[in-house]
Amino acid sequence: MRAHPSPTVGEALVTMLEQAGVDTVFGIPGVHTIELYRGLAASSIRHITPRHEQGAGFMADGYARVSGRPGVCFVITGPGLTNTLTAMAQARADSIPMLVISGVNATATLGKGRGHLHELPDQAALARTVALWSHTLSDPAQLAATLARAFTVMTGGRPGPVHIEIPIDVMKLPAGAQSFKMPEPERPHPTAADLTSAIDLCAKAQNPVILIGGGAVGHRDRLRAFGQALDAPVVSTTNARGIMTGDELDVPASPSLFCVRELLLRSDLVLALGTELGPTDCDMYENGGFALPAPLIRVDIDADQLSRSASPSLAIRADLGAFIDDMLDRADAWRRLASNTGAKRAQAVRDLAKTEIGAKYRGYTELVAEIWQALPEATLVGDSTQLVYAGNMYIEAPRQTAWFNSATGFGTLGYAAPAVIGAALGHPGRPAVALLGDGGFQFTLAELGSARDCDADVAFLVWNNSGYHEIETSMTSADMTPIGVTPSAPDFSAVAAAYGLPSRRVTSRDALILALKDLPRPCLIEYLEPSA
Repeated sequence: MRAHPSPTVGEALVTMLEQAGVDTVFGIPGVHTIELYRGLAASSIRHITPRHEQGAGFMADGYARVSGRPGVCFVITGPGLTNTLTAMAQARADSIPMLVISGVNATATLGKGRGHLHELPDQAALARTVALWSHTLSDPAQLAATLARAFTVMTGGRPGPVHIEIPIDVMKLPAGAQSFKMPEPERPHPTAADLTSAIDLCAKAQNPVILIGGGAVGHRDRLRAFGQALDAPVVSTTNARGIMTGDELDVPASPSLFCVRELLLRSDLVLALGTELGPTDCDMYENGGFALPAPLIRVDIDADQLSRSASPSLAIRADLGAFIDDMLDRADAWRRLASNTGAKRAQAVRDLAKTEIGAKYRGYTELVAEIWQALPEATLVGDSTQLVYAGNMYIEAPRQTAWFNSATGFGTLGYAAPAVIGAALGHPGRPAVALLGDGGFQFTLAELGSARDCDADVAFLVWNNSGYHEIETSMTSADMTPIGVTPSAPDFSAVAAAYGLPSRRVTSRDALILALKDLPRPCLIEYLEPSA
């Protein structure tokens, strides 16, 4: 039996995570992390075991998006971390807070290259390529300070993944008497000069437009009040869908569409709030047609982001909520009482967008709407597949974070199957539906077993068009003979049955909706496209 005068580092870490409000950890135990699990087994924290560490990261991502709290992973040294890097990169691209805690080889062996189990030349440096911060905990007395800094970095500015590695010998050491306090990150307000300039530009504008990104999540009521005061249509990129739903100023359409670009170009002020203005949101078809007029106000928590993608007339580094609060406090100086054209302009673009996306995509978005009619509280988590591409162009999500996917930003295949489990666990009581392609689903097919293990309230909807249809189309359009785009698929129903999940194969949309209503979850539904 162990005999220490104080908890070990591994035990103290788990206690501190509890104090930080962590209720779920995703990971696969290994010989290099068992000392973390000593504390975890005795804690109130729920442990979810994926089938692959990449799945752990994607589960943490989905959990973080719907819960508003960082997702946490425990992974082993070497391959455990490298398997998680893809998920960390997706989280970095989409600004999702994720805490990855890994083992690393014993302190005396680091950097020696002697061939120890799971050894890497410099594991922390590898993590640093995608993490906002990566740190090796070598001194047990620094545990509380290290964890506090991790939460500060992860949530105090532009969110993203952070990494702490603990040598396997350090995990066992006494942590000593340490007091952990959850940090309260600064909420930076705009400077008085920036606020004065923003008020002046808003007061002069006759046709303003607001463009919001994922950084606007959590500011629903503020944004609605701000949009109404400014009488400005509010265009939502993919990760902001649902924030403005039901508001007459809502434009839930991609800036990649011509009609949205026209709205922006014909405005006399654009406020880009919490968006990186990235190509996968604003130039999905890569035709170079996205442009913003002057004047342009950009507001972002990340100072570096303000100088990327578009040069603003006014760049304001501030917490978005603080910026809007400060503007609303001074609304009498800029509120527009005349014209009231914002709702009409928004309605016109909504109508044009539905036409512009074409009959095929319009049909897909109507099916997505039927899914929400069948499961009104559902969170829809997408991979790269037809329903998702259509919805990213135009979708009226019922609320914020009810629609998210990996088809923008880093663009990972295999994301949705594990992320949907994290989403369901992050908001108990709300079902979650994964929108999957038959090709991409095979990246993480084994996570069906994880859903069964934790009895997740999820439905895996497999859109089977017999391969990588988008890539095949792109090859054909490039006057190439398609190759490598028709990987064989398993009998998905048989695989689901092997994991103990009910399933149904359908060939009509009515049957698909009926299956969503009828099947107990977790379940799998395979939809065979008529052309497949």
